[in-house]
Amino acid sequence: MSLNLLTYYFKEAFKSIFRNSFLSLASVLVVFITIFILGVAALLIINAGYLADTLQNQLEIYAYLKTNAVSIDTRALEEKIKAIDGVATVKFIPKEEGLKKIKEKLGKRADILAGIEERNPLPDAYLIKTKRPEDVPVVGKKLSNFTEFETVKYGQGVVEKLLKLTSLLKIFGLGVITLFGLGAVFLIMTTIRLGIFARRKEIEIARMLGATNWFVRMPFLIEGAFLGLIGSFLATILVAVGYYSLLLKITKTLPFLVLFRDQNLLSLTFGALVGVGLIIGILGSVISLNKYLKF
Repeated sequence: MSLNLLTYYFKEAFKSIFRNSFLSLASVLVVFITIFILGVAALLIINAGYLADTLQNQLEIYAYLKTNAVSIDTRALEEKIKAIDGVATVKFIPKEEGLKKIKEKLGKRADILAGIEERNPLPDAYLIKTKRPEDVPVVGKKLSNFTEFETVKYGQGVVEKLLKLTSLLKIFGLGVITLFGLGAVFLIMTTIRLGIFARRKEIEIARMLGATNWFVRMPFLIEGAFLGLIGSFLATILVAVGYYSLLLKITKTLPFLVLFRDQNLLSLTFGALVGVGLIIGILGSVISLNKYLKF
């Protein structure tokens, strides 16, 4: 493709954009809104999934021995627990250590437990970690059948709710994005359609003189791609700046709050947002061209 031909394509594309400036601006705005919502939804889903994975990886099972149990071979019981499919590690926690941990968590208020060591009411326990987060409920149920244990506790219910919320966010995000995406494609189609109508005589003459399909189509494809690219680029910049500002604020004020920070995946996500806008613009052009330019 020669430089003169490429210059012609871009010149015609921008001529059409400025000729239909109102619709062009509307197309950019709809793409901007679509990509902005998509970006926010994507970051919400990524962070919800990351939080769920983090919580899952921290899942632990506490199995408490019966307080009135006597002559339990703790070593043999530990081996019995290890034999369960899915168990990674088992640690015996005597009641003295359990009380010590409670005092550490209470900090300055630990004095409320003064004198309790002599009649420590806590049971001995086992801390069990599984090979995979999904193994927690299965192992927990098996441990509940052990006659040596009074209670078996694990926090699986919280993660299940979080995963359900993540699924709902995905469905909601997909629905909203589909709606705005269709709107963006429709507006770009309308813009391209008006451009075709305004230049219909030029197109007819060019085709009579032997212009190829690509020669006629290319300016319109560039126009749609440009409109989609501008809208998605501006939206992605806003989403990226907003997210990094949030990360900075969270780091200073709530350092314990877990947010997704993988720079490589974030860069990939932001790049994908720009690419989606570009695809929306090209798709609007292709649909419009196929409908109104019969080749």
